[in-house]
Parts: sequence; C-alpha cells; structure tokens
Amino acid sequence: MPSYSELKNSNRFYYFIKFTLNVYSMLFSLLGLCVLCIGVYAEVERQKNRTLEGVFLAPAVVLILLGLVMFTVSMVGMVGSLRDNKTLLHMFLCVLCVLLLLQAVALIIALIFEKKTSALFQSSIREGIKHYYDDLDFKNILDYIQQKFSCCGGDEYKDWGVNQYHFCNGTGPLACGVPYTCCIRHKVGEVVNTLCGYKTLSEQRELLHGVIHVRGCIHAVNLWMGDNIGATIGLCCAVGLPQLLGILLTCVFWNILVEMSESMDMVDFKFMKKAGFDYSELDLAGAGCCMCLPREGGYLAIPVSEPDPWDPNLHPVRARQPLAHTSFQDLRDYRPSAGLDEVDIGLKQKRKH
Repeated sequence: MPSYSELKNSNRFYYFIKFTLNVYSMLFSLLGLCVLCIGVYAEVERQKNRTLEGVFLAPAVVLILLGLVMFTVSMVGMVGSLRDNKTLLHMFLCVLCVLLLLQAVALIIALIFEKKTSALFQSSIREGIKHYYDDLDFKNILDYIQQKFSCCGGDEYKDWGVNQYHFCNGTGPLACGVPYTCCIRHKVGEVVNTLCGYKTLSEQRELLHGVIHVRGCIHAVNLWMGDNIGATIGLCCAVGLPQLLGILLTCVFWNILVEMSESMDMVDFKFMKKAGFDYSELDLAGAGCCMCLPREGGYLAIPVSEPDPWDPNLHPVRARQPLAHTSFQDLRDYRPSAGLDEVDIGLKQKRKH
C-alpha cells in the first residue's frame, strides 16, 4: 500500500480531493439555497400580519440568515475548488473554522452557565407567549414542542398568564387557562377539547396532574436530552461532522496546491497574460467551460516536432525551444505569491520525481 506522501503526488488523489470538495460544497450550496427560499417564503407570509419585532420570534428571519450564510460560504468553496484558487479556499477554510469554533464555544458557555441560559430562553419564550396568537410561526413551533415533549410554557404552565387572552383578569373563554396543546390526552385519536385548559392557571399544580402538563418545556427538553444521550450526541455530530469534513478536505487540497505551486507544477493564467503568453499556445481541449476539468499531462502543448520530455525511454532528452512569448524562467519571475486562478500543467513531473 503506498504511503500518504506517495499517494498525494498522484493525479488520481489530486482529482479525487478536488472534486470531492467540489461536490461537498455544491450540495451545501443547494441546501442553503433551499433553506433561503423557505425562509423568504415564510417571511413573506409573516409580513402579512406582522406584529413582532424580535428576531427570536421570527423563525423566518433565522432561516433566511442561515440559508444566506450556507449558500455564500459553500459557493466560495465550490468556486475555489473548481478554479484551484488558494485565496478562495483559504477564505472558505477560515470561515468554516470560525463557524465551528463559535458553535463549540456557544455549547460550552451554555453548559457552564446553565442557569443563565435557561433564564435567557425563559424570557424569550415568555415574550413569544405574549404574542402567541399574532405570529403563526412561533405558535406552530411552540404547539409542536408542547405536544412532543408533554410540557406547557417555558419554565412552567403559569407562564401563559402573560398572554392577554389567558391572564386571569380577562373575561373571554380562554381567561385563566392554557392552550389545548398543554392538555393531557388519555386516548389516542380522541376528539380534542380546545377548552380543556379552562381555569387551570388559578389551580395548584398538585390538582392538575391529570388535566394538563405542568412541567415547563425548557426542563422537559433538558430531561429528554439527558435521557436520550445517544440522540443528543448524534444531533451534535450531525451538525459538527459535516463542517469538520469540509475543513479536512479544504486543508488537504490547499496543501496540495501550495506544494504544486512551490514546485512550479501550476501555471496561473493571469500572470501568464502579464508575461505576454499567448493563449493560442495552450491546448485546452477537454478543459471544459471552467478550464478546470482533469487533463493528463496538463495544458501546455508540446510541439509536434519535438519528443515528449517526460518519456522515460527517451535518452537523451532534447531541450525544448522557448515558447513564442515567454519561457518557464520568465513565468517563474512573474509568479505571484498566492491566490490566483491556477491550472495543472505538470503533475506527471511530480509523480516521476
């Protein structure tokens, strides 16, 4: 089995990493675009009856920001991997590292300052409860959580007292009660009584165990995560591992490009243009519209009148005539430090040596 140092010098490894990273970035850019479209649609619907200003209370805004970040960052990685652009790849790598680091720091802070985190969520949920009937996005999310985790309110069921329709000084049918999603269902498929939480806010929790769920959703979710540690770890891995995979692929590919640049295995079209190189001297057949598709032997054409300098059976190798407008020494003198579009011209050279 070849070692890693031998493997990374082969054409197949270069193209495998290149297009694996490209497919990875493309998939996440499409996913980000879908999230962005869903967020825009939800925001348009929300604006029809807009009453809330807080970002937490507008899940559509969160979806728009998430989709925009995913799409933009993934597009940078996709273009950088296609064009062998070290600047874009370095930018893509830094953004992925920063995002993963921020998520890890946020998780650690939430675990260390658990009480303050719970208080922050409680205040946000109570603010949402105030406008429960005004924002359908928040209403649907809270209803789902209350039914899924058998809970009511943020910290406890009495959080519903802050809603104008549910506080005990009201006169409506919902006064001093809780929504039906807080009620305990005794039979599967039974008809839901939407007034099952009537006058429950004025009762002590000991008398409500068979009527509504008295535990707050914050505590219910924490208990569920503690009881289902495997699912919790799996959820964290589902969020973090794809980002870690992108970081590893980008690091490997970026290092390959750096080594190829240092060994003059890469030629930059832009600095070739500055050196007066004529594009007509390049054989770009099969390169595709992106000028990046795999091509064995590179793109610099060898004159028909001269033998292949890489042929091991040829002794001695006759020196090539200088190109019409420049030479490799001229290209070396014009070579930029980093970050411009590059294309492979000599992976064979690296594999031979």
